[in-house]
Amino acid sequence: MSRKRITAHVGPLDDMAKRFVVAWNEGQRGGKPLGEHVTFVTLESLVSVMSPKRLELLRGLRASGPTSIRALADQLARDYKSVHGDVTLLMDAGLIRRLADGSISAPWDKVQAELDLAS
Repeated sequence: MSRKRITAHVGPLDDMAKRFVVAWNEGQRGGKPLGEHVTFVTLESLVSVMSPKRLELLRGLRASGPTSIRALADQLARDYKSVHGDVTLLMDAGLIRRLADGSISAPWDKVQAELDLAS
């Protein structure tokens, strides 16, 4: 069984655009997706999104499977409003998905960070 991974890149938006073009061209040729990616323009933005509480939230959501924000807040013994704010931020960053039934999911086994030292 392969592990599902998302790569969090830190680098310029030009790099994100290049990954998009490569993925688009691969899809046009009928190739397999090259994986899931999110991009943060600065290391500071990545670190601010991946706070210890949000990392705990992602781990809890991964462990529980698709659930509601209320159930996740109860599971984590955290205030609903705080969890809702964290979920919204993580969804905006592309690290949490909302499913068709309204539940939320963090389908990743692994979040891999990639820092571009040349940029």
